[in-house]
Amino acid sequence: MFERADTGGQCSIHPRLASLLCTSSATFTPLHHAPPRCLVQPRVCAKIPSLKNFLSDWQNLIPVAGLVILAAVGVFFWLRRKPLDDAAIERERRAYLNRVGRIVEGQVLEVVEHAREAAPPVTKRPVESRLPLRLLYYTYAISGVTYETAQDITGLEERLHLTRVAAGQTASVKYDPSNPSNSILLADDWSGLH
Repeated sequence: MFERADTGGQCSIHPRLASLLCTSSATFTPLHHAPPRCLVQPRVCAKIPSLKNFLSDWQNLIPVAGLVILAAVGVFFWLRRKPLDDAAIERERRAYLNRVGRIVEGQVLEVVEHAREAAPPVTKRPVESRLPLRLLYYTYAISGVTYETAQDITGLEERLHLTRVAAGQTASVKYDPSNPSNSILLADDWSGLH
């Protein structure tokens, strides 16, 4: 007496939604095959695409595939970032402290040269790896706390005259207000030596 109804594309929406919107909501219709009639305007039923219809047309997949490829390339390059070497990290630290640092009076303790540890056989800067490590020791006080620290000045020798540096010499120290133990005496474009 009843058989399965074929909507014939007149109401191309999800079956559960069709059961609410179409008059022949049951999955069976009388034998005279009355076409399902949508309670909402037929244009609305035709405009709601189903995922199956979307995926059946290959032209719909082109923008989706393009976005997936773009995201994959972005993730690939983000994960392949080259790690910074020690010299680049020190340059960034000096630039940050030069930009946000507060100045306090300090005192130079000494300049010491240390022999470098054995460098790996393949380095990008073989000349810099052969130079001795120069450390400038200094002290400063903030809010009653005295800090004694050293700064690697190996690449900055040509910007300052180390022959004029003496133990006990006063100097201006830039420090990070949020971390006072992070400080510099020399930067690429600033010198705290008087």
